[in-house]
Amino acid sequence: MEPQARTNRTTVTDFILVGLVETEELQSVVFVIFLFAYMVTVGGNLSILAAILVEPKLHTPMYFFLGNLSVLDAGCITVTVPSMLGRLLSHKHTISYNACISQLFFFHLLAGTDCFLLTAMAYDRFLAICRPLTYSTRMSQEVQRILVAMCWACALTNALAHTIALNTLKFCGSNEVNHFYCDLPQLFQLSCSSTKLNELLLFGMGFIMTGTPVVLIITSYIHVAAAVLQMRSVEGRKKAFSTCGSHLTVVFLYYGTGIFNYMRLGSEEASDKDKGVGVFNTVINPMLNPLIYSLRNPDVQSALCRVVRGRRSRR
Repeated sequence: MEPQARTNRTTVTDFILVGLVETEELQSVVFVIFLFAYMVTVGGNLSILAAILVEPKLHTPMYFFLGNLSVLDAGCITVTVPSMLGRLLSHKHTISYNACISQLFFFHLLAGTDCFLLTAMAYDRFLAICRPLTYSTRMSQEVQRILVAMCWACALTNALAHTIALNTLKFCGSNEVNHFYCDLPQLFQLSCSSTKLNELLLFGMGFIMTGTPVVLIITSYIHVAAAVLQMRSVEGRKKAFSTCGSHLTVVFLYYGTGIFNYMRLGSEEASDKDKGVGVFNTVINPMLNPLIYSLRNPDVQSALCRVVRGRRSRR
């Protein structure tokens, strides 16, 4: 009976993304808000990147990682929001199977790299504050490039694993995705084949990608806090806590929403909470990152002012 029922069902070739709201009036409001958020996020992150590139004072390892983080944040929101805006504008909510899988792959690639890069930034702060005498050799340009390459390699492995595993599933029933972009938990609910292995893979890889970095970040900052408290200079303490505070704020926002979204075993009904977490992951976090770093960092503020005025500082 099961094989017979399955043969009568049509294989899904595209998905319908339900989106955030249903009424046309609210869709117009959502379009304006998300278009504004997209422009602010991309503009803010690219401004941070431009400031780092043109300002010699910011040619340090910390700002090298921050520049890479800005590129990733601009990429994360670009993978999801423009396609959503296009669907709102055309009033067509369909997305092809291949486009959906591609969106999922690139989002997990960029978000995963973001995840590991935050760990590299914590390691950089540990070396700068706890090992200042050997910092320049331990965090050379070659080491910086190797760390970024490792972040990309680990994230690529994770994204490929999920994409390949997802392609083994069969979609032959409902094609309505209760979300505004393609993501794993929502697609699992539409599969007409068993998703147990996929869910275990998601939980396992999620544990590795969140558990390991969180342990490393906490360990780094325990050493950093001990070193900062031993500083005699009040200004030195303020500067150290300022740069570390910005990074920790981003870490809490990023890992908090990521753990809620992916570290769940078992098939659960998609809800508005998942959409809210999706908004945080794809829009709010990338938009807040440049604000957090620029508002708390006078060096970035002055560099941004020089970029706007079209001037560069002297060495």
